[in-house]
Amino acid sequence: MQTAWFSRPVMVSVGVAGATRNLTNTQEAIELLTTHWRDAGSPKHQSALRACRRATSGDVSPDTAREAFVEAAREAHILVE
Repeated sequence: MQTAWFSRPVMVSVGVAGATRNLTNTQEAIELLTTHWRDAGSPKHQSALRACRRATSGDVSPDTAREAFVEAAREAHILVE
């Protein structure tokens, strides 16, 4: 398993206080998707998790995973745009 780095960080708002966090790679995204996700189980959440895991194995590009993560974060209302 390799760390797949995003071309640009993804800023999200996490926790009760809404602290911002910049995610720079698929490992960080997977950690957030599996432990602290508001809409866990939604199709976009599952797609993002699958894409990030595939990027760590080299099956898809890190930016494909990033785009899937951005869509899931947008759906969960945690994406800081």
